[in-house]
Amino acid sequence: MRIYTRSGDKGTTSLVYGKRVPKNDLRVEAYGTCDEANSMIGLALSFLSNVTWDEKDVFLEKMYRVQTILFHVGAELSTPSDREVAWKLKEEHINELEKQIDEWSEDLPPLTQFILPSGNSTSSALHLARTVVRRAERMAVGVQDELEDSLVISYLNRLSDYLFVAARYVNYQLKGEEIPLQVEL
Repeated sequence: MRIYTRSGDKGTTSLVYGKRVPKNDLRVEAYGTCDEANSMIGLALSFLSNVTWDEKDVFLEKMYRVQTILFHVGAELSTPSDREVAWKLKEEHINELEKQIDEWSEDLPPLTQFILPSGNSTSSALHLARTVVRRAERMAVGVQDELEDSLVISYLNRLSDYLFVAARYVNYQLKGEEIPLQVEL
């Protein structure tokens, strides 16, 4: 199977079920940004390849699950509103994120001020992934009228919180430094 089709050479792409839209369509921007976030998460996890800590395998398993669900979020965003979504988010997916946020937060020192994205490479990359997810969320808001009974926006909102806490958690586990925001310029 060839990876290239040449069907997008004129600036259009196919949604699920074959409907063609311009590549700068807001729906395409939203699911493309989910793909970008997913890649950023993958990059963050790659920095853990030579790192050891007791909970690493469990952490990776949870992050791979998030990546899988985020892939499906993109599929939901790429399904035209007049067609059935093959795989839809459920409340349980959001609940999984919230449960994990709460568990990791129990181990972390409480935040008393804003922190800068910092620490080790994995943590910093997870902070970057978080900002990409926020962008995906903003774009998804632009097409929310087309997302019938969808939890996409709620999931993306919670996922950015999850990635923030995941970044702090990795930093904590690997003894990275959280740099507080300096209020004076």
